[in-house]
Amino acid sequence: MASYVQGVDEAVPVYESGAEVLEKLQEKCNSSSGSSSSKKYPGMYSSVLGGIILDPAMMVVPVDDHMVHRGHGVFDTAMLLDGCLYELDAHLHRFLRSAATARIDTGPFPREALRSILVQMTAASGCRKGSIRYWLSAGPGDFLLSSSGCPAPAFYGVVIASEYEQCRHGVRAVTASVPMKPPLFATMKNVNYLPNVLSIMDAEDKGAFASVWVDDRGFVAEGPHVNVAFVTADRELVLPTFDRILGGCTAKRLLALAPRLVDAGMLTAVATRNITVDEAKRGSVEMAFVGSGLPVLPIVQWDDTTIGDGKVGELMLALSDLLWEDMKSGPDRIQVPYK
Repeated sequence: MASYVQGVDEAVPVYESGAEVLEKLQEKCNSSSGSSSSKKYPGMYSSVLGGIILDPAMMVVPVDDHMVHRGHGVFDTAMLLDGCLYELDAHLHRFLRSAATARIDTGPFPREALRSILVQMTAASGCRKGSIRYWLSAGPGDFLLSSSGCPAPAFYGVVIASEYEQCRHGVRAVTASVPMKPPLFATMKNVNYLPNVLSIMDAEDKGAFASVWVDDRGFVAEGPHVNVAFVTADRELVLPTFDRILGGCTAKRLLALAPRLVDAGMLTAVATRNITVDEAKRGSVEMAFVGSGLPVLPIVQWDDTTIGDGKVGELMLALSDLLWEDMKSGPDRIQVPYK
């Protein structure tokens, strides 16, 4: 039983054993929305523990991890569909590149080791649909600003069960009022996502799905967790260049698949280039957010401007179908070895 500090009006319980803490954590997990969190988070890996965790009550990160109190960490994700991990290698490549930019030692976690851990974690979870998310941090150590007191980096991963489906409806977007991150941080998928959080909260306050950042030169940049794509009046697919924004793995896969629609006569060209807000708003007949869990979400209105005829366009749906089919049966899928 928890003890209490004597002589205070609002006594805070003191848990003196790990068993008491675990009991309280399990109680909290099982009371969330009236169901067990094990359904939502069926598996986790922690290098701090050196293994896979199946009890969500124990899926924790040390409070002195440099990622927790200083934001010194990077992350990435991969979708899980029909028991296969999609584009894991592409995401791991970006993940390790982000870690190097963030000056986190990747030596203890070579790509093949990370790949093996994540596949095993997914297999142990039994989950066949959702996503996996994973982090590399400077590791636990102390609460100082410098990471020199962190003896070794830490790697964490979690399986997130989700019944996501292909998006085929249209949404509204707004121009972000929250300043976008400078290129060094925008091109690195790091855990400092407060601008992203505030940006999407601002969009939701305005009844929109998400916001669109515009850079200091007046060019369209990206959304808070997605890339942006346009189809021009002459049926050219255009995505903003990735030199100042995050290079989305799904966006790059879309660019690789889209030439099929050129061959079919539906598109005239596929390109990445700078595009102004006016060109994007006035000159586009279709627009969409592009991201792993969508994979293509048509945008029918941006601020007060109707995109095209205000309806979901056939070209964005065709591009969505290309990506969805690639997710379900394409070459860049890893079959998870479930028991």
